[in-house]
Amino acid sequence: MKPIKSTCILFFSLLTALCFGQYTDVINSNRPGVSRSAFSVGTNVLQFEVGPYIINEKRTPALSTEVDGFGVDFSARYGLFFEELELNIEGNYQNDTKTFLSSVPFDEDRANFKFLTIGAKYLVFDPYKNSEEDKPNLYSYHANHRFKWKSLIPAVSVYVGANFDTKNNPYTAPEIEGFSPKVMIASQNNFAGGWVLVLNLIKDRIGTDQSDFQYIITLTHSFNPKWVIFGETQGIKSDFYADNLLRFGGAYLWGKDFQLDTALTFNTKDTPSVFSVNFGASYRFDFHKDKENEDIDNGGSAKEEGKRQARRNKTKKNKNSDSSEKKKQKRKDTDFDDN
Repeated sequence: MKPIKSTCILFFSLLTALCFGQYTDVINSNRPGVSRSAFSVGTNVLQFEVGPYIINEKRTPALSTEVDGFGVDFSARYGLFFEELELNIEGNYQNDTKTFLSSVPFDEDRANFKFLTIGAKYLVFDPYKNSEEDKPNLYSYHANHRFKWKSLIPAVSVYVGANFDTKNNPYTAPEIEGFSPKVMIASQNNFAGGWVLVLNLIKDRIGTDQSDFQYIITLTHSFNPKWVIFGETQGIKSDFYADNLLRFGGAYLWGKDFQLDTALTFNTKDTPSVFSVNFGASYRFDFHKDKENEDIDNGGSAKEEGKRQARRNKTKKNKNSDSSEKKKQKRKDTDFDDN
């Protein structure tokens, strides 16, 4: 029973860290999937997330084409100044061959960034912050799995970024070049039983011919501290491209700073049909340090204050010892005089 009890305590401890703070004892990755969590990685945490993939697209009506290739999703995240603030750079690079299936077939080799964005995310509302009553109960399974109405209130963050597109990019609309703004609202609900719901509302490449609106809804479920599965839907709407993508997959926590994941992506239309297989990994360099308790003497560290307190206790003990010796000596002198 001891190993089972230890596993349960570890699981709920990790869940507590996830729900009630920015920094967690284990890596907090946006992968698997493409949605963005409302929470940051934590101050002084540098995190890399990468996902190579292979892709196949087929367009059958009118102009028949087929795309076969590979690519990679990547991001670098860093928590700066505040627990709520995260700076990040993310992108997608793809290399493929587009085949035009006309009466005289021919190929077009393509390679470029589908997007490259730098930005900042800030948590503006956290319903779990300083909430003692909602922390997991380490001794009651039923208490941790019952529904709580407060879980319907999501954590909310805002994101502001800038895209950079090169001239004559085959993955963007014509005349798209240079920088363009991107904004996002991300919400996150943490439900009992290891369920997490993430919603992203995105307005991308604002002011360009490819100004699209996207929504991403991701539902994840953790079976234990090591394994998680997810399902996701992504809608894209613009004059240049529109789609509804579905993703399914899972992730495995290899260590507290390292995660592996995989996912399948597909859609239900043929303009074009999409099928992609992704394998990813996330790794963090954890330089996070908890804030020291404020020192009552000249703003020193808690450790220094502890040393000073120990010295004060030692001095007090010596004084008490000296006082006791003097009292004993006085009693001896008094007894001598009585005799």
